[in-house]
Amino acid sequence: MNPLIRQDPLDDFFRGFFVRPVEYGVAAEAPNIKIDVKEQDKSFLVHAEMPGIKKEDIHVSIEGPVVSITAERKQEKDVKEGERIVRIERYFGKVSRSFQLGQDIDDSKASAKFVDGVLELALPKKDATQSKRLAID
Repeated sequence: MNPLIRQDPLDDFFRGFFVRPVEYGVAAEAPNIKIDVKEQDKSFLVHAEMPGIKKEDIHVSIEGPVVSITAERKQEKDVKEGERIVRIERYFGKVSRSFQLGQDIDDSKASAKFVDGVLELALPKKDATQSKRLAID
């Protein structure tokens, strides 16, 4: 026989309601770099959203099939006399993202461009080397 459990419907309504207090003047959490990856016959095409970041603050490294994107947004000091900051929601600092593709990348032929907050990477695939069978003496 199951015991009867009394449940107040307001418990579900208020659950988690007061968990996170509102904080004023605290910087936002680090955003993720959102990416789209398209595979073509001989290359991968990557689009990464990076709004508000300058081109010179973006670094891309390629090691085999692993691509790493690192960027930094620097805070500008534009508070004038008589003003005070009430709330900051924009993130300032470093963000990074690494992901692995299905095949090694030919980093000597890779290219990148940055337009309107979107980083576009053209990553050609490395030619697959065929395995060689060794004869056993």
